[in-house]
Amino acid sequence: MLGDPGRAAMVTSLWDGRLRPASELAKLAGVSAPTASSHLARLVATGLLAVEPRGRHRYYRLAGPRVAQLLEAFADLMPPRAATVAAGGAAEPLRAARLCYDHLAGSLGVSIADALLDRRLIEFTNGAFVLAARGRSWFERFGVDVASLAARRRPMLRACLDWTERREHLGGALGAALAAELLERDWVRRELRSRALHVTTDGRRGFHRSLGIRLP
Repeated sequence: MLGDPGRAAMVTSLWDGRLRPASELAKLAGVSAPTASSHLARLVATGLLAVEPRGRHRYYRLAGPRVAQLLEAFADLMPPRAATVAAGGAAEPLRAARLCYDHLAGSLGVSIADALLDRRLIEFTNGAFVLAARGRSWFERFGVDVASLAARRRPMLRACLDWTERREHLGGALGAALAAELLERDWVRRELRSRALHVTTDGRRGFHRSLGIRLP
């Protein structure tokens, strides 16, 4: 399914967790509306994409975090330059900070994971992240409702291999909740039509104050 350039472009454009209409996906993929419609029908049928009707329009998104993990794994197998082209963005902004579906990736995402490990707020055991007791309190103070996340079917924490840094960043329900909180605080902002994130002045100060992370 991803061997076709048009379908691949559609899927990777949704890597940031956004919903997009068929017309926008057709433009991003450089194909006609009928071709886009055919591609999207196949992508939905195979479980890579999901569709949500909203009024007269239909909006498409990745079918879930497991599809994003699949894309991240593919990118990790590819040469860096080819992976960047496949990801649909400029190399440096994507490497610095980006969204991996709904959690933080890139140098920023890995730095956050390292800072949490250094402070023993999370632990890395047998290839997996585990939330420490003191980490639960830290996240709660930061504004993340850990108790509600524990009640969900999605794993609380997941070590997601970062294809630009070749190391793990924080995924799972907790990683997604942290990213949402950082966006709400305006520490990071979405770049237009890209997965890349821009770290604000407040964000630089906040990351240094709360986790000791110094950003250029």
